[in-house]
Amino acid sequence: MLAYIIRRLLLIVPTLLGIMVINFLVVQTAPGGPVEQLLAQIEGTAVSATSRISGDTAGEQGTAADAPASSSEGSQTYRGARGLDPEIIAEIEAEFGFDKPVWERFWLMLGNYATFDFGESFFRDQRVVDLVLDKMPVSISLGLWTTLLVYLISIPLGIRKAVMDGSNFDIWTSGVVIVGYAIPGFLFAILLVVLFAGGSYWDIFPLRGLVSDNWDELSWPAKILDYFWHITLPVIAMVIGGFAGLTMLTKNSFLEEINKQYVVTARAKGLEESRVLYGHVFRNAMLIVVAGFPSAFVSILFTGSLLIEVIFSLDGLGLLGFEAAINRDYPIMFGTLFFFTLLGLLLNLLGDLMYVVIDPRIDFESRD
Repeated sequence: MLAYIIRRLLLIVPTLLGIMVINFLVVQTAPGGPVEQLLAQIEGTAVSATSRISGDTAGEQGTAADAPASSSEGSQTYRGARGLDPEIIAEIEAEFGFDKPVWERFWLMLGNYATFDFGESFFRDQRVVDLVLDKMPVSISLGLWTTLLVYLISIPLGIRKAVMDGSNFDIWTSGVVIVGYAIPGFLFAILLVVLFAGGSYWDIFPLRGLVSDNWDELSWPAKILDYFWHITLPVIAMVIGGFAGLTMLTKNSFLEEINKQYVVTARAKGLEESRVLYGHVFRNAMLIVVAGFPSAFVSILFTGSLLIEVIFSLDGLGLLGFEAAINRDYPIMFGTLFFFTLLGLLLNLLGDLMYVVIDPRIDFESRD
């Protein structure tokens, strides 16, 4: 097992390098880079990428959608820069590092990232690490609680549906699952806002931020209650939109195992149904479900919360990444890509190791 772990860790390096190379090349060929963003602001043609949730200066940056784009980020001539002093353009290029060749910029970036130096945002005047740490509590809150609740709901529900396959319970819960499949989580979020956040009916839950403005003045019990008061609606919206797939995966896994010969044999020996179900079937059926927990957490944490953050005015990593891509803030784009890709690869390795924890009979070393 140790040799397998070492091989997987060594594989992370070329995998991460390949991902960075591909994304770097794609971004370099895309029009409307940071130099053009600043030129558009100088000319007064920049427009806001998104409406701001917080009061930082990022919302003042634009997409330069009205400014003509250049054919290459490293070009010395930018359409839309006519009439500007070439020395000013050269200073802007030097400020963003575009006075260097593409390959040199890439290797400088990798050298910095190897020491976890992600640089400073082009437009926010903050270090990328500080920005990520500032937004992390929102995304971790949404991702962690959503993942835990999805598993706590889906696994028991899926097991119950498998045991009662074809019953009235299975039929009506399947209708709930279909609704969860069919309606995106952000539509549930809008419904929750209308019903419970002062939209048209009750004004029970807040609609802005992770905590109240006076959170620092509250006692510890009050802080905990205030925190859960704020995340209730966004977490419910994400759980409703995410539990359906795991529920059906759990049900199908149990149905497959229940029909196998070892279950028939265990029942024939007179074992209690609960012991057959949870002592024999559970370990085999839950292998793929539980081992996928790390990747499910990463998926919910970094890809599933953008619209939820916008609807509930939560300034998290989803919104940060979206605005960085729109505004071509390369340090944030590549810094977060590097960090979260590395985290995802490590969590995938953890997912493989969980197979062994759940079922010690699995041995990755003996597969050859």
